Amino acid sequence: MSEDQYLGNLYQRFPVTIEKGLGSHVWDTDNNDYIDCMGGYGVALVGHRNERVVNAIKSQIDKVITVHSSYYNKTREEFLQSLIAVAPPGLSQVHLNNSGSESIEAAIKFARKFTGKKKMVAMKGSYHGKSMGALSLTFNPKYRESFLPLVEKVSFSSYGDIDGLRTVVDKETAFVILEPIQGESGIHVPPEGFLQDVRKLCDENDSLLVFDEIQSGLGRTGSMWASEHWKTIPDIMCLAKGIAGGVPMGATLVRPDILSVMKKGEHSSTFGGNPLACAAGTATLHALTQDGLIDNAKNMGQKLFNGLEDLKSKHKIIREVRGKGLMIGVELKFEVKDILMEGIKKGLLLLYSGRNILRFLPPLVISEEDIVKTLQILDELLTNEENRKNA
Repeated sequence: MSEDQYLGNLYQRFPVTIEKGLGSHVWDTDNNDYIDCMGGYGVALVGHRNERVVNAIKSQIDKVITVHSSYYNKTREEFLQSLIAVAPPGLSQVHLNNSGSESIEAAIKFARKFTGKKKMVAMKGSYHGKSMGALSLTFNPKYRESFLPLVEKVSFSSYGDIDGLRTVVDKETAFVILEPIQGESGIHVPPEGFLQDVRKLCDENDSLLVFDEIQSGLGRTGSMWASEHWKTIPDIMCLAKGIAGGVPMGATLVRPDILSVMKKGEHSSTFGGNPLACAAGTATLHALTQDGLIDNAKNMGQKLFNGLEDLKSKHKIIREVRGKGLMIGVELKFEVKDILMEGIKKGLLLLYSGRNILRFLPPLVISEEDIVKTLQILDELLTNEENRKNA
């Protein structure tokens, strides 16, 4: 694990050296096979080495890799057309960037410029990134406290509590930002009616509504956008993670009247919209819309959720199962670190949220066979953990 001497202490590291991947599986340098329920924190959306994405990348490399957005490019145009074709109604313009944090930063600037207001409201439990603007909207003190003061005029309200939100949103609020399903804080699904009520509250105060669909969007929850489950359309939507099949890309979707207030040069991205990422992005969107991956996320997600609920009835260590589609959290009564490490030994890569929540973000191509095997391994891991706690 010689990377550590160069990368420092910035990442939680696991003792696996991944050599290759295919679909919902990865292999280490000793050719050990793992079911990947971590999925690169959701980046491996359409599967490792998705055939459409690989072929698109190979083809684009033989043409041109980088073209700045001050020039036109047909590959970029094709991607933009494909993205807007599946975007929520009204969000017909895009700023292309390279990551989730960059997408959030763009949203902050667009919303504040359009409204002329400075106040921003985010949710408790939120995660929007670690660059300074995005970090200012991220709730967890462990990410924030070393970098105070952050951007001013940010308030936090309890997720799902519309009455509490009404006490902090007013006519001076530029925007409210939220994840339709909270991810990093443990997969929290909003109560029925909450998103619709937030939409109405924003309209009443001439404030914009920003949805962070970086983790929940693009089919992850069994619908193209998580917000579709509650039939709510934002003014700005932030995307990244798996949007280009593993190639770095972010996108900020926006209403044209909002983007129209920005002057040339007020916001840009050197790498944003490069043809390589755009080719991969178009292939990713085609995989989602033409290969049945969104339906698979819905169906396999339901099988996984039901199986986890069965495990909950068997294992008292499980407190709650939450989520939609293939975005699922399992809250335990103890820390999950030992389960994560033991899972590696049994060929299962899992993700965590905080100290006591297992998070499942597998590729949307995952098979029923892999769901069954995942549940079998997790059953063993939970049994072993309970035996250790009771020893």
